[in-house]
Amino acid sequence: MEDVLEVYARPYDAARPLVCLDEAAKQILGETREPLPMGPGQVARVDSEYARHGTAALFMAFEPLVGMRRVFVRERRTAVDFAQVIRCLVEEAFPKAAKVVLVLDNLNTHGPHSLYEAFEPATARRLAEKIEWHFTPRHGSWLNMAEIELSVLARQCLGERMGSRERLASEVAAWQERRNAARLRVDWQFTTADARVKLKRLYPKLLAS
Repeated sequence: MEDVLEVYARPYDAARPLVCLDEAAKQILGETREPLPMGPGQVARVDSEYARHGTAALFMAFEPLVGMRRVFVRERRTAVDFAQVIRCLVEEAFPKAAKVVLVLDNLNTHGPHSLYEAFEPATARRLAEKIEWHFTPRHGSWLNMAEIELSVLARQCLGERMGSRERLASEVAAWQERRNAARLRVDWQFTTADARVKLKRLYPKLLAS
C-alpha cells in the first residue's frame, strides 16, 4: 500500500508517465424482440428476454495526472491479452518514455511472466524492462485509480445492452474521446501519513522490547 501511495505522491514526469491499469468484463447481450422507442407520455421499452453473445474484456489504462485514458476492448482477459495491452502502452502510447510507471492489481496474469506467453523472449524482456511495476496489495484494489474510471465508464456508457463487440468498442471509443477532451483527472488525497493513522489496524503490532 505504501509503495503505491509513494508513486501517487510523485510529480508528473513525461519521461516516466504514471498509468493505472485495471480490467473488467461486459456481457454482450442482444435483443430477442425489437425495442419500443420513446413516445409522448411513454418511456422507451425493452423486453426482459435477451440473447447472450458472450462477453468482452475491457482494459482501462488511465493517466490520472493528465486526465487521459485508453480503453482496450478485447475478446478475453488472458495473460496474452494483458501482454498485448502492455505492448500497446510501451510501443504505441509511450514510445519515447524511459519507463512506464504502472500501477495494477496483483492478479495472476499481471506481471512480466505474461509477456513471455505472448512474445519471443527478447521482445518480452524488452517490454518488461520498459515497465516499472507497482502492485496493489490483496483486498487493496481501491488503491488503483483505474478502478474509479471503470466505475465511471460503467455508469455513463455500459448501462444498456449491446449486441456485438463492435458496438461495444464504438460506444467505449466515443466515451473515451469525450472524457479525454475534457481532461478529467483524479485529485488523489490519501497519503501514507493518512494510511498510518486511518488504517493503523492493518499494520503489524510490534512487541515491546
